[in-house]
Order: sequence, then C-alpha cells, then structure tokens
Amino acid sequence: MKLSQYKYHLPDELISKYPTKNRDESRLLVIHRDTKEIEHKVFKNIIEYFEDKDVIVFNNTKVFPARLYGNKEKTGAEIEVFLLRELKRDQKLWDVLVDPARKIRIGNKLYFGENDILVAEVIDNTTSRGRTLRFLFDGSYEEFKNILYKLGETPLPRFIRRNVEPEDKERYQTVYAKHEGAVAAPTAGLHFSRELLKRLEIKGIEFAEITLHVGLGNFRSVEVEDLTKHKMDSEQIIISDKATEIVNAAKDRKNNICAVGTTVLRTLESSVSTQGYLNQFDGWTNKFIFPPYKFIVPNNMISNFHLPYSTLLMMVSAFAGYRFLFEAYRVAIKEKYRFGTYGDAMLIL
Repeated sequence: MKLSQYKYHLPDELISKYPTKNRDESRLLVIHRDTKEIEHKVFKNIIEYFEDKDVIVFNNTKVFPARLYGNKEKTGAEIEVFLLRELKRDQKLWDVLVDPARKIRIGNKLYFGENDILVAEVIDNTTSRGRTLRFLFDGSYEEFKNILYKLGETPLPRFIRRNVEPEDKERYQTVYAKHEGAVAAPTAGLHFSRELLKRLEIKGIEFAEITLHVGLGNFRSVEVEDLTKHKMDSEQIIISDKATEIVNAAKDRKNNICAVGTTVLRTLESSVSTQGYLNQFDGWTNKFIFPPYKFIVPNNMISNFHLPYSTLLMMVSAFAGYRFLFEAYRVAIKEKYRFGTYGDAMLIL
C-alpha cells in the first residue's frame, strides 16, 4: 500500500470542534464486511449488535494535561511545551516537545505560571523537535505534580482549531479512564456513557481492559510513499492476566471480540501466541498495521472517522478492507457525519 492511496477530500466543516451533548448520542455508521451493508444508527444502538458473553475491549488509559505555556529566560519569548512522558520521577525529568524548537537550546531555562512558580532547564536535545527537561522544584513530588497539572492544559489535537474550554477536561477523557499516561484520548471510547456501559453489562456483555498510553505518534505525519518504510513511535502497553483470560475464553466460545479503537487493535495484535491467543504483556509496542493484514484476536471494531493520510485510517482500512472502508467514508461524507476526535463513530462487523 502507498501513502497516496489514503488521500480523500474531507470538507473542513465536517471536522467536529465539539462533542455531542450526550456521549452515546453521536451518530453511528454500521458496516457489515460480509454483506457490504451500511446502516445509519445512533451510538447507543450499538447494544443491538452484541449478545450475551460477547467481549468488548477498552483502553483504560487516562489523559493528563500535557500542554504547558511558558517563557524563555532573558528574552521572555513565549514557548509551548508538550509533555510526552516522565523519564525519572525522582529527578523530575520529562521528555517533551517544544515549539518553536529552534529557539530552545541545552542550558536554557523556561519559566511557567504566575511569579514563575515552576522553572525547567533544558538538559538534552533528543530529536529535531524533542527535548529533555529537568524541572527545578524543591517541594514534594505531590506538590510538583499538582502545580504541573494546574498549569497544564487539556491536549486537544491541533486540527480542532479552537481554544480549550473547561468542558474539555471531562469530555476529552473516557468515563472508564484509570491509568494516567496518555497525551491523547483513545477517541473511540469517548462515545461510551456510564448508562450505556450498564445496559451492555445487564445484557451479559463482558468487558476486558487493556492499557495503551497514547503518544503523539498517532498524529505524526507519514513522510514515505512506501508504507513498509514508516516507523511508528513506541507506546507503552499493559495487558493483564485478567484481560487475557476474558479474551481467550471468548475465543474458545467463538463469541465476538470487539476492539474499541485503533489503540486496542494495536495492543491486542502486539502480544499474540503462535496458537492465536492473547498473551499477558507489560512493555512497549511500535506495531504499525496496514493492508494486507490478518487479524488474530478481534473480529469487530469501533472507530471514529479519521483524517486523510493518517496511520489511524490505515489501520482501520486493514480491518474493514481498503475498498469497503473508502466506500463507507464516501457515504459518511455525503451524509455529513462528523470526523475527527469529537466526531461520530463507526462499528465494523
């Protein structure tokens, strides 16, 4: 597959800037791979497609307020710092992206908040845009983290093109988020309300939870035409024994296993035994899925509508089938479905 095959025309007005008022009332495009049927539903209708003992797999990562605004020493130039991951807790070392990158060098100090409540020193240039910062703070780790989170902003993707609002703190987070570490939300999960989860549970559907701490690699552009040459950023994943038991029992029973989003899809396919079962795992994955690809664990998938050229679109096309997915996207655009992080959803059966 080539990068140019993932071009399509997406009108700007279809990129959603705000979520629906109620999480489970987004529109839902249901596509059937076997019959090529396409249905138009509301997200809470998803319950109609699952039966007793089917399994839905969620990513329980939690987004932290990763975007900080500060000033450079001496010049006072405004600097945006995007926290990627904590490297050493005791030394308060973080991997970050800085913008504009060309103005920041090793040894520079950055100041954040009123009265410069937080100071950081640049100690390493790790990539062309990346840096390592050491936060200079004498208080306890809890005090440091509280200040960091108070100053930080919900890291909405840039393509949403609006300022962050107070409601984003709640809505750019799944209702089942538990383990902090993501700098972007697993967006397919944003459609699940507590009420819908309870209704699914009452129907007998089982839930399994994995963790993938979503990094900015999801938004990094693909710069090679030949997709086999693209390298995904590594992201931390955790698959517990409990999750493997639930998923593998469903495989044995021949029940449906539904991956909620591309993050779950990647995680499930990153730790599979030679017999086709899910293995417990705690580590990192840089798995990049694109057609042709034979999926071993999930047979259903929930996804948002992804932007042109994105690795997310490539992954979903591997699951749905390239031609059929683009036919579904053509229908979605014609019917004015909402695209992107706060957009509508698709169920692939």
